[in-house]
Amino acid sequence: MANIFLITPPFTQLNTPYPATAYLKGFFNKKGIHSVQSDLGIEVILEMFSSTGLAKMFSLVDDGMELSGNAKRILSLRDHYLRSIDAVVLFLQGKNPTLALQICHEGFLPQASRFDQLADMEWAFGALGSQDKAKHLATLYLEDLSDFIVECIDPHFGFSRYAERLGRSAATFDELYGQLHDQPTFTDEILVSTLAKRVPGDADLVLISVPFPGNLYAGFRCAQWFKQHRPGVRTALGGGFANTELRSVSDPRVFEFFDFITLDDGERPLELLIRYLDGGRRILKRTFLLEDAKVVYIDNADVPDYRQAEVGTPDYEGLLLDKYLSVLELANPMHRLWSDGRWNKLTMAHGCYWGKCTFCDISLDYIKRYEPAAASLLADRIEEMVAATGETGFHFVDEAAPPALMRDLALEILRRRLTITWWTNIRFEKSFTASLCRLLRASGCVAVSGGLEVASDRLLNLIDKGVTVAQVAKVTDNFTRSGIMVHAYLMYGYPTQTTAETIDSLEMVRQLFQAGTLQSGFWHQFALTAHSPVGMFPSRFNIEKHTVALGTFANNDLEFLDPTGVDHSRFSFGLKKSLYNFMHGIGLDFPVQKWFDFPVPKPTVPPRYIQDALDEPEGFAIRSSAKVIWLGSTPLVTREIKSKKGKTFEVTRLEFHTPRQALSVSFDEKDEWLASKLIELEGLKVMTLGALKADFEIHWPDFELFWFSKPMRIMRENGLLAV
Repeated sequence: MANIFLITPPFTQLNTPYPATAYLKGFFNKKGIHSVQSDLGIEVILEMFSSTGLAKMFSLVDDGMELSGNAKRILSLRDHYLRSIDAVVLFLQGKNPTLALQICHEGFLPQASRFDQLADMEWAFGALGSQDKAKHLATLYLEDLSDFIVECIDPHFGFSRYAERLGRSAATFDELYGQLHDQPTFTDEILVSTLAKRVPGDADLVLISVPFPGNLYAGFRCAQWFKQHRPGVRTALGGGFANTELRSVSDPRVFEFFDFITLDDGERPLELLIRYLDGGRRILKRTFLLEDAKVVYIDNADVPDYRQAEVGTPDYEGLLLDKYLSVLELANPMHRLWSDGRWNKLTMAHGCYWGKCTFCDISLDYIKRYEPAAASLLADRIEEMVAATGETGFHFVDEAAPPALMRDLALEILRRRLTITWWTNIRFEKSFTASLCRLLRASGCVAVSGGLEVASDRLLNLIDKGVTVAQVAKVTDNFTRSGIMVHAYLMYGYPTQTTAETIDSLEMVRQLFQAGTLQSGFWHQFALTAHSPVGMFPSRFNIEKHTVALGTFANNDLEFLDPTGVDHSRFSFGLKKSLYNFMHGIGLDFPVQKWFDFPVPKPTVPPRYIQDALDEPEGFAIRSSAKVIWLGSTPLVTREIKSKKGKTFEVTRLEFHTPRQALSVSFDEKDEWLASKLIELEGLKVMTLGALKADFEIHWPDFELFWFSKPMRIMRENGLLAV
C-alpha cells in the first residue's frame, strides 16, 4: 500500500490551513491508506519571519543596491525588527497576549510606510480593544517587512500568494518553465529546505494541491525537488488551479515535474491511482499522464465518484494548528473573518443548487454536480472535528449553501447543544426570511457572504442570478437584524454594462451600506472564463471572443471585445476606494461621482430606492408547510384580577424569558392555548404552520389576523419561528 505525502505549497492563508489536504486525509483514513500532510506555506512564513530569517534577509541587501526611501528606513531599523519579530509572531499566534500593551505603545514596533494610514484609522481604535488594536498594528508591521522583501529580496513574495503572475493566464508553459530553471530565490531555498525536513522517509506518492495561481510556481518547485532528490517518488498535481486551468494541458514538459495530474474531486481518481501504483490494473479516472512523449488523458467517466456521505471527516492531524497567525488588516468586523482566527473547514453540499449564473464555471463538475450532505452527518463531522482540533469555529466553504439544509443543520446543532461559531457563502434568495435568519443566528451563524454581483436588475437578469436588488436588500436586512454580518461580492465590467449602469450600481451599494444592511464587500472586474456560459456562447451576450486557440498549458481566462467600448478598468480605483470608505462608515453622504477623477454621469437610481424596498410591508400569506419552532423558555400564564368602572375581570398574560430579558405578552383568551402549543414545541420539536392554524381555527376564526398581530410579532422576534 502506498505511503502518501500531501502538500499545500506556499502561500494561501496565514490564519488557517487550506482544507484540501485535510479533506483527502479524512478520505484516506476511511480507506485505510496511510497519509501525512504538510502546509508548507505557514512553515515557510514562520522561517522567514523569525529573527534568524530576517537576519539572513537583511544580510542579502548589498550596499550598492538602489533602495527606495521606505526600504532604507526598514534597513536602518533592522535591529528593532530583529529584536521584536519573534515576540510579535508569538502574539499573532495567540500565545503572548500581554504583548498587546507594548505593541499599542508608540516606540515598540518600528514603523514604515504601511503605518501612514494610521491617521485615517485612529477613529476605529476607540472602538477596538487593545488586543485588536495591537493585532492591527502587528499586521501593518508584517506588511512593511513584506514590502521590503518584494523590493529587495524576492519580487514574487506575497503573504497569500507566491509568484502569482506566473500562474495567471499562462497559456504556455514557457515562462514558468524558464523560471523553474533559474537560480532559486531566497523563498525557494527556504521552501525546499523545509520540504526536505518534512517529507517522510517512506513516502512513495506525493500529492501537491494547487488551489490558486499563487501556489502554482511553488508547487512545481516542490515537484522539481522530488525529481532531483527523491526520483523514485511519484508526484501528482491536483486542486482548484488544475480543475479550472489545466483541463486541456498538452505540453510534455509539465510531466518533467509531475507524473500525474488529476481533475475535480480527488477521492476516486486518487484511490484508482494508488491501486494502479500498488500493482493493480490501470483503471484511472480524470487523470493526465505522459505516454510515448505525449500527454494522455484517461477519463473513465462511467466509474462513479464518491458520495458526500462516503468521503469521511476532514482530518487536520499533522498540520501545525497552533502556529497560524491571526492578522487584522481592516477594522471592519466582517472583513476580518478571512484573516483572523482558526476555522475548521466543511462543506454542506457539493456543487451549487442554483447552477445558472452565466459568469460562473457552471459546466465544471465541482459546480454542476449538486449533492447535499445530511444535516445529521454534518453535525457528526462537526463533533469529530471539535474533538480532534479543539477548535469550535467552522467555515462552510460551499459554492452556495442551500437554505433548507442550513435550516436543518441549525436545528441539529441546537438539538445537540453544540456551541460553535460558523459562517458560509450563500445566494441572496427570498428563502432567507427573518425567522430563518434568527434560527441560523441561534445556532452560532455569525456571518454570510454572497454574490450581489452587478447591482442592476437588467444585468442581474442577464447573469441569470435569480434575484433583484430589492430582494437582496430585504434578505441582507433580515440577516443584519438577526445579528448576522453580511459581505457582498460585487462585479463591474459585465458584458454590455454601460458607464451609467456602473454608477447606478455603486449608488445601490452606497444605499445598502447607508441602510446598514451590508457590513463588507469586494469589487472585482468581470473576467471571461472558458467554462462559463458567456465564455462558451459569447454571441448570446453580444461580445466577440478574441482567444480562440487553446494554449498548451493553462486555459481559462479569455480576452474579448465588448461592443459598448467602455474601459471598465478606469472605474477600479474609484469603486474600491468608495467601498473601503463605506466599510468604515465614511463618505456615505457623498455623491458617488466624487469617487472618480474623471467625469461620470449622475446616478438615475432614486435616492430612497433601497429604503423604500425595506419599508415594503411583509405579506400576510401563510406558508402551511413552514416548520414552527420555539426557541424560548417554558411559558407561564399569569392571572390578575382587575377592576374597572365597578366591574372586576380576570386578565391573563403569557410570560417567558429570553437570554436578554423577561417578556410579558397578552393574547386575551388565547394565552392558555398558545402556552400549551409552546410547551408541545419544547425541546425543538416541530409542527407545521398549517397544523398550528388548523388547531387554532377549532377555537377561533382568522388565524392570519392572530399570526400577524402585534403581540405575535413580539413572539416571532423572540423565539417563535416559522421556517
